[in-house]
Amino acid sequence: MARSYIDLPLMNPDGTLYRNPLLNTVEALIPNPFASCHAADLLKLPNGDMLCCWFAGSDEGNADISIALSRLNAGESKWTQPVIVSDDRERSEQNPSLFCTPSGEVWLMYTAQTARTPSDKPNFNLQYTAEIRCKKSTDNGYTWGATTTMFSRPGSFCRQKIQILSSGRWIFGNWICFPDESRNGSDITVMQISDDEGKSWREVEVPQSQGRVHANILEIENGKLIALFRSRFADHIYLSKSDDNGDSWTVPVKTELRNNNSSISAVKLHSGAVCLIYNDVSYNKNSSVTVWPQQRCPVTIALSDDNAETWPYRRIVEPGEGYIGPWNDINNRRYEYPMIMQDSDGQIHAAYSWGSRKNIKYVEIDETWIRGKETCFGAENNPAFSCCR
Repeated sequence: MARSYIDLPLMNPDGTLYRNPLLNTVEALIPNPFASCHAADLLKLPNGDMLCCWFAGSDEGNADISIALSRLNAGESKWTQPVIVSDDRERSEQNPSLFCTPSGEVWLMYTAQTARTPSDKPNFNLQYTAEIRCKKSTDNGYTWGATTTMFSRPGSFCRQKIQILSSGRWIFGNWICFPDESRNGSDITVMQISDDEGKSWREVEVPQSQGRVHANILEIENGKLIALFRSRFADHIYLSKSDDNGDSWTVPVKTELRNNNSSISAVKLHSGAVCLIYNDVSYNKNSSVTVWPQQRCPVTIALSDDNAETWPYRRIVEPGEGYIGPWNDINNRRYEYPMIMQDSDGQIHAAYSWGSRKNIKYVEIDETWIRGKETCFGAENNPAFSCCR
């Protein structure tokens, strides 16, 4: 006699928050009426609302790619339908990030590059034409002011948020793309620094940073910073340090964490641990050859208790279709460009491009979820580990 089965319910892509009983996470597929969506960022507002932005349209690089924004209102359990908040019909607008100033103004930072046309024959892509733009909101993201160009150097690109250091300095990790044949392997990282709350900026180049991009800047101690980088060579995540508030940086060095030439995101948690979300996969051992693998799965969260030197705690938050072999992992769809943040209550929020850019997926966890209860050593003295007491 044939067996009968009961199918597990699936999340609807309507923005509703669900609890995943297998992983014990809160998840949602944010509504997406567009053909493609990518590069999400999150911001928790002082009033408790959560904003999520990404770029959306027909395909990356096209003129109809613009910045979309959805909201999870405080106390509610459903993300809103997204609205388009950028407005250039001749440029592809990409890689948004959200930043809340000390005065409560919300800044939307993003790139704008010359849009691809059938007659274009660019060197790999047109990122070398990009500039970094800004839109500002004074009403928690409901309306936005005029678009301004923040960084006009050709090839200027961004991904992570502006950070405010303990000194009051603002720092913003950028990278510069060039019109050559390296397939973006020649990109260099520059840190934009402002000592007057964004009124003026100066540029500091990270030495020997070719191919090390998407700098995630964290202040480990007062004035002591680290930056974690994506690698264009699809080998490993890289680490650089600064002991002078970002005025100078060490040459980036390889960490133990793998990278597939896809974006990463890191944050310093209230407990002092460094938390990083990334694709735990690599495809190259030659750090002089640019590689762009299709494989962007699984999505993994890692913790370090020694300022990104070692990463003993790791947990998969998105297994995709579950393929892990070197000959069949390509069967996974793409789950990529994850972003992670922690709110004032200690909850950790993540978002990433889901199912080969069909939706943006939102996930909520906490630090104990990553460590596991049995590994929360010293929990009796650390209020962050409440589940272990």
